[in-house]
Amino acid sequence: MVQSMASSRFGEISYSEEDVLFFPRGLPAFEKNRNWVLAGEEDNAIKWLQNIEDGELALPVTTPDAVMPDYNAKIPEDELDLVGSRDPGDLALLIVVSIPESAPWNMTANLRAPILVNLKSRKAVQVIVLNEEYPIRHAVFPENVKEAMKIAALAEEEA
Repeated sequence: MVQSMASSRFGEISYSEEDVLFFPRGLPAFEKNRNWVLAGEEDNAIKWLQNIEDGELALPVTTPDAVMPDYNAKIPEDELDLVGSRDPGDLALLIVVSIPESAPWNMTANLRAPILVNLKSRKAVQVIVLNEEYPIRHAVFPENVKEAMKIAALAEEEA
């Protein structure tokens, strides 16, 4: 059954039950918001985790390989049990990104606390990985790309 909701970012969003990701614990700071869907442009690496109970609440996410191709998160076993699978074929990871509105080139990714998704059950949880080397604020763009983006933004403002 297709349902719809109003979101401040995307307008009207249609989704089915199979699209909903259920977070049994919610997300940190959003513990009461447990049902989310992925929204955004198909060809964009950044998607939005849109809460279906609160149309104002959406978090930008991407896949770890978009930020760090050799990302290898060590997930605590109790978190695997919470989503209901230890089979890598059933699981996917998303990472939350922070995009400063006035300086998108300073985008960071939270590699320390990815979102673990069971693709079959659609159960999800944000976890703290055992890899202490992964930071909470990992720069997404290298310095040369940041500089090029800043220059392009300044040129656009002046035009």
